[in-house]
Amino acid sequence: MNAPAETLTLEALQRVIVGAFPELAGGAFTPQLRGWDSFAIDVDDRLIFKFPRHAAAGERLAREAALLAIIHPAVALPTPDMSLHDGTPHGGPPLFSRHAKLRGEHLEPAVYAGLPEVDRDRLADDLARFYAQLHALRDDVLAAAGAAPIQPWLAPDDILERAWPILDAPLRHHAERTIGAWRALPPDPFGLTYGFFDGHGWNMAFDRQARRLNGVYDFGDSGFGQLQQEFIYANMVSPDLAGRIIRRYAAMTGRALDEARIALLYQVLRLSELAELAGDAEKAPLALASVRASANL
Repeated sequence: MNAPAETLTLEALQRVIVGAFPELAGGAFTPQLRGWDSFAIDVDDRLIFKFPRHAAAGERLAREAALLAIIHPAVALPTPDMSLHDGTPHGGPPLFSRHAKLRGEHLEPAVYAGLPEVDRDRLADDLARFYAQLHALRDDVLAAAGAAPIQPWLAPDDILERAWPILDAPLRHHAERTIGAWRALPPDPFGLTYGFFDGHGWNMAFDRQARRLNGVYDFGDSGFGQLQQEFIYANMVSPDLAGRIIRRYAAMTGRALDEARIALLYQVLRLSELAELAGDAEKAPLALASVRASANL
């Protein structure tokens, strides 16, 4: 059997894992419900196995492992130390990954809101240093490992056309103003860089008891993009966190980032997401709520 993970059951994938790693036969296998590309399984709260759901996801997983082999030893903040394995001898997909679990929970906005100042500063320091170290890596080495341009957002006209029918009058005004400002935005003065471009709370392992970050993960969307776009995703946790990271990164690198530009790009991201999901009856209301919250409307 050489089936994608999408067609296999938890029990079948468990047999694949045990076939490759017999010492885990008595372990506790827990599926992880979040994840578009891969079916992830937690074993004993210490190991994560990822099985691609389809061929394209398998290619991205292989690329992620190659990039992490460069990133993991080069940054202070923990990242997955990922290895790839062939599942076909054990009746599974041709590729799956294994890495030690980064212990912690997603960093939700409510959790961040309850952090004392000293913990907010430490979190911002850790993330700013991570970005500074990541952006210092050689682009040619990462490109040779498979790094490519990040997925572009929809074009300005497409965003307005797709989102318009589900926007009320205040949000239509917000969308027109935002997209107009985006059209007029000059190129990023810091150019392109390899970056994470997915630094929101769902990709963070946050220790609530210790009130500190134990690592970041999911580099499937990483790649080459405008440097300042890297810093928009922390807004999903809190604009306060984004601002702290921006200021600390500037102090560490000497790059004076433009907070207004980064705030605008975050608004564009939310509108582009809404436009892409406008026809999805289940997801469009959530995307619309995110646009409204980011616009304070």
